[in-house]
Amino acid sequence: MDPAERQELFRDAVLMAPLTRGGNLPFRRLCVELGAKVTLSEMAVARDVVRGRRGEMALLRRAPQETCFGVQLADRHPEQLAAAVQIAVEKGADFVDLNLGCPIDLFCRRGLGAALLRKPGKVGALVAAMRGATDLPVTIKMRLGYEDDKPRFMAVATAAIENGVDAITLHGRSRSQRYRRAADWERVAELVQAVDIPVIGNGDLLSWRDVQRAKEHSGCASVMLGRATLIKPWVFQEIQDGRDYLLDADARLDILRRYRSLALAHFRDDERGRRNVHGFILWHLDFLSRYRPVPSEQHDPELGPLMQTREEVRELADTPQGWLDSSDSQLHEKLADWLIEEIDSAPESREKWDHTPASVILETSTGASISSP
Repeated sequence: MDPAERQELFRDAVLMAPLTRGGNLPFRRLCVELGAKVTLSEMAVARDVVRGRRGEMALLRRAPQETCFGVQLADRHPEQLAAAVQIAVEKGADFVDLNLGCPIDLFCRRGLGAALLRKPGKVGALVAAMRGATDLPVTIKMRLGYEDDKPRFMAVATAAIENGVDAITLHGRSRSQRYRRAADWERVAELVQAVDIPVIGNGDLLSWRDVQRAKEHSGCASVMLGRATLIKPWVFQEIQDGRDYLLDADARLDILRRYRSLALAHFRDDERGRRNVHGFILWHLDFLSRYRPVPSEQHDPELGPLMQTREEVRELADTPQGWLDSSDSQLHEKLADWLIEEIDSAPESREKWDHTPASVILETSTGASISSP
């Protein structure tokens, strides 16, 4: 592929962010059924990929339904990173991404993720190694900088471009900010004006209107969605169709049942597999329970994101639907237990959701005309 072909992939696209734990293969499959076109793996540590560690290698696996799949890698050693890139490509990646944004202390202390924002020269060497290992697209995902008062994104972008990067994702926060402040889309706009490769904007995009505003304001070529994906995985279809799909608890519970089926198929329907699925359902409920069916035109992004905080107190029915809407972790545990028990207590339900894609649930619930992937 020549540079123009590689860059074209990241123009007018909506990417699913690399989501540690949340971006597991069955959840990505669910998102594909709900309109996702470009997906990324969870972050994989290049050293562990090269060593062939089973858990890390599993992160490189793609579902056949993923039409454009990228692998995100983390490392600080060029030769090791290049070797991991070659393995990712052999496993079927369509592009490879370098993590320059992970804020977790464990990784930053090892010089990975956002820690590399302090060393633009090192980033250049890493990108050069990736570029030398494949002719597929090479991208980076970064934050504004490591410290709040020392933005380094422009220097890092320059080093990456000089060494052959094809697109840059910029999350409009520093490492020290984590998620305490709103994403700074002025900085995204600055980068767009300064470079001639696609810039992918990221941060606080929780509705199709947020995406529309962000692209108009910043001029970014594409966007990447993180938390929105976890809160309402059908956000991809909303963006594609330019409209809200307001789902009631019944429809969202059915989407969760569909995820259960996809997860059981991936992790296996045995005792260990069911424990894994239970754990992932419980993890996802922390995000899925934040959804509220509020039309996006009623939301002012200046007042806060279109999601619900944990502090809200409401009267909820003591039913699976009520447990889904609750922020109570004990009720989430109850719902996860119920979903696993339903596999045996209602086998007809299991059979149904094994064969009903999430797009059909969305279509049935909203009356929209949605084509299955």
